[in-house]
Amino acid sequence: MKSVLVTGANGQLGKSIQKLTSSYPQLHFVFSSSTDLDITDIKSIKKSFSNRAFSYCINCAAYTDVENSEKEPEKAFKVNSEGANNLALVCKEQQTVLIHISTDYVFDGEKGTPYVVSDPTNPINVYGASKLQGEKRIQELMNTYFIVRTSWLYSEFGKNFYKTILQKAREGADLSVTDDQMGCPTHAGNLAKYVLDLIVGESKDYGIHHFTDEEILSWYGFAEKILRENNLSDKVRLEKAKNYRTFARRPKYSVLKK
Repeated sequence: MKSVLVTGANGQLGKSIQKLTSSYPQLHFVFSSSTDLDITDIKSIKKSFSNRAFSYCINCAAYTDVENSEKEPEKAFKVNSEGANNLALVCKEQQTVLIHISTDYVFDGEKGTPYVVSDPTNPINVYGASKLQGEKRIQELMNTYFIVRTSWLYSEFGKNFYKTILQKAREGADLSVTDDQMGCPTHAGNLAKYVLDLIVGESKDYGIHHFTDEEILSWYGFAEKILRENNLSDKVRLEKAKNYRTFARRPKYSVLKK
């Protein structure tokens, strides 16, 4: 039986993996939250590995606050780059395959057509830069790794766009959402299945992969879809935001192609 360590287990993807465990009886999971295992502390990682030999480590731990990354870049780089580096070092030492989750924000969004794995990266915000540096650290240290870039994650867990729109709509609030960014909303449960299937399928296709749910939408279009799915389209006013501004720059077109 393959033993799988999941870091950042209390996040959207970590919880989505937990939800699927009964569908993968051939895998033994150890779920570690940031309080159990701090990936920025290599001693913490080594302690977790000292108790058991892991075949795979799925790194769901990340600093994902795009706005605050601009204000606290050291935090973003500490988790997303240094943390990835620490995991790669220990996984290499322990001969553990690392599956690391990355982001569409490693691209600048200027291409105008879907990004493939081989496209040059050029992040335009701190979050994207920190995640890209994490990717590079892993690539420099390891051969047996999967870097899985995804985008616009949502689920029934944690804080995300889907839950925010749904909550505001149910409260009867008017909604104003930008339509000047395009991407692929991706359910964390589908990403979890993709990652676990890499393991049970014993894939040796190491390197960078792209995974999304493939439907291309703007945030406004995604909000429309959420209202439609929950029969709220006629009960809430949804308009396109004018002069939408965020502290962090965001790619206008960050669609990923598998």
